[in-house]
Amino acid sequence: MTAVISKFKSANGKYESFLKRTFPRFYVLYSTFLKGFQTLLSEAKEIRKIKLNMSLQKIDFHQLPYREMERLRQFRRDLIKAIPIGLLAIPPFANYLIFLLMYLFPRQLLIRHFWTPKQQLEFLNIYHGLRREVYPEIIDGVVHVTRFLADQQLRDQMQELCTKVQSGAHPEVAKLLAVRSLFSGHPLGLQRLRIWQVKALSRVLFLTPHLPIFFLRYRLRSHVLELQHLDRAMQKLGVSELSDEEVKMACYVRGLNSTHLSPAECRKWLTQWLELSCTLKDSEMSLLAHSMVLLSTNYLGAKE
Repeated sequence: MTAVISKFKSANGKYESFLKRTFPRFYVLYSTFLKGFQTLLSEAKEIRKIKLNMSLQKIDFHQLPYREMERLRQFRRDLIKAIPIGLLAIPPFANYLIFLLMYLFPRQLLIRHFWTPKQQLEFLNIYHGLRREVYPEIIDGVVHVTRFLADQQLRDQMQELCTKVQSGAHPEVAKLLAVRSLFSGHPLGLQRLRIWQVKALSRVLFLTPHLPIFFLRYRLRSHVLELQHLDRAMQKLGVSELSDEEVKMACYVRGLNSTHLSPAECRKWLTQWLELSCTLKDSEMSLLAHSMVLLSTNYLGAKE
């Protein structure tokens, strides 16, 4: 058996060398697929182990350590993206069409495990560009709905904050906390937001806006609460304990395009984010959602 495995590995190695020399572009896709498949299997085993421990210890998602919580969140999103492809591949011979579609539309159809390093950078920038399109709309919306507030002090503070962001300044966390009451009820609480505001914020969190409004509000709230649970677990772990890759991805998930920022710049921003997030109550989740825009719009080179 050992001899058979050894011969198989040798033959596979020769085949890969042949591909690398003769078809270098195809070899990149081939090696990316193999590594991605191995990583996916490894993650599936980790997820199974995490869920088993949750069941044995009788703990909920928000009680997990940060890394386990983040793995569950990301794996769930990957699975949701992969399900349509799995269903389309069920009919006989449909897999050939699926492979062609996956080759032609890797960003739309493939999960992150099967992206090349170059594609990862390119696709993350594309996705951020799509959500960044609604950033000005969200800020304009805040300006509009707070223009006629009865409380003059809160109105002036919110208007001043938005004006600074629109002029290119990066807001202080203290300034955001000073207007937190506006985001728990009228006019910016999650249940008070207008339909177009809920749809715009959904796009910031990469959630589809094409659903009934009651479901959009529910999904928006649940995802922002999930983000805060992750933040509290991260604060408990410590930003300094995260790897450079973890820090950059954490910033990206929270609205900041970290692809062109240094790990040190990302850690500084993430520390500011945690200062805000871990202070807020559940009723103030609308501020956390809006802060994905307010805190990321002008941070260093975030406009790129």
